[in-house]
Amino acid sequence: MVRMSRTQPGIEQHPDLLELRADYERASTTNRSQAVEAMALLTGTYLAASPWIVGFNALFGFNALSTIAVNNLIAGIAYALLMGGVGRGFERAHSRAWAAAVIALWTIISPWCIAGNVSTTRTITNNVIVGVIGLILALAAASLRPDSALRRRPGSPDSAGGLPRT
Repeated sequence: MVRMSRTQPGIEQHPDLLELRADYERASTTNRSQAVEAMALLTGTYLAASPWIVGFNALFGFNALSTIAVNNLIAGIAYALLMGGVGRGFERAHSRAWAAAVIALWTIISPWCIAGNVSTTRTITNNVIVGVIGLILALAAASLRPDSALRRRPGSPDSAGGLPRT
């Protein structure tokens, strides 16, 4: 008797997973996801450069960088890096978008939390506006979902034969 061995395909070859990846690829090419990514990159870049644009990089005549300038530089770079891959890494964009939302929240409250006298009108106005825009974009990126064919299967609630949509 000859024994034949069968190799099972890995999970990465499962039809549902391949279909889900194709759905993520389609979702990443939508105008909405590309617009969110582009605006988020601009927001992060502006946040990083805002101390020099708005003019609070050296508060109160000091030549050294202020703590809020360093904070905005680091937060802006981190935000841009997190949100910059929405189109290319859509499968992982959901968790990165939530991390970017935390950075945006920090941007809003940072003028009151950073040590020293950094809460001037310019820093507060700049950080609140940029933080709110960043938060909206991060939440928009977190809400991007592919129109999955898995939900269109017969018997699923969203399929034609399923429960009515409300």
